[in-house]
Amino acid sequence: MPDLAFSIEGVRIERFAVAPTLLFALRIAAAPGPIRNIVLRCQVRIEPARRGYGDADHERLSELFGERQRWGQSLQSFLWDHVNLPVPAFEGECVVDLPLTCSHDFNVAATKYFHGLEDGGAPLCFLFSGAVFYDDTDGRLQIDQVAWSGQAEFTLPVATWRALIAQYYPETTWLRVRNDLFERLYRYKRAGGFADWDGTLDSLIPPDAPAALS
Repeated sequence: MPDLAFSIEGVRIERFAVAPTLLFALRIAAAPGPIRNIVLRCQVRIEPARRGYGDADHERLSELFGERQRWGQSLQSFLWDHVNLPVPAFEGECVVDLPLTCSHDFNVAATKYFHGLEDGGAPLCFLFSGAVFYDDTDGRLQIDQVAWSGQAEFTLPVATWRALIAQYYPETTWLRVRNDLFERLYRYKRAGGFADWDGTLDSLIPPDAPAALS
């Protein structure tokens, strides 16, 4: 069976996707012999304990990890996404784009985490599995499982994630609410004659409103 090694060499924004998408440059090295193809599965996890946090980070991430004194226990690895990726034939090594779709839904833990970081990067771990197709020394097709030890680490720059979201949702943020609450807001918007949702919410929560109500 070929020995496969994985590494992430960089990330860029997909400019013309239907949804916000990051393309991670995945390098795969294989020895010995050529690879017919790989049916690759990848689990991408966020590992928050691999970086440090400032005071502003603690405040912005409190909904995700709780009070600051609990972070020693609450900074646990969590799932971002699963990706299936067909890898075409190659010999030696190749670089393929591994696409990850990013949500701007603040009910998603990954969105809360990326948004909550002021600077630096988000530590990621890519865990690989799947099937590899190759020829043996007699030229016969063989199929084997990708070893569970296959993985790669990468730090996603927060600036890249923010640039991605700004490209797809310029100067806006998505907010999901219950259907009954939306209908109440919509009635209020119509009754007040507000032209948009910004004006509607501004009338309910003025810019000088206190951060916490007593």
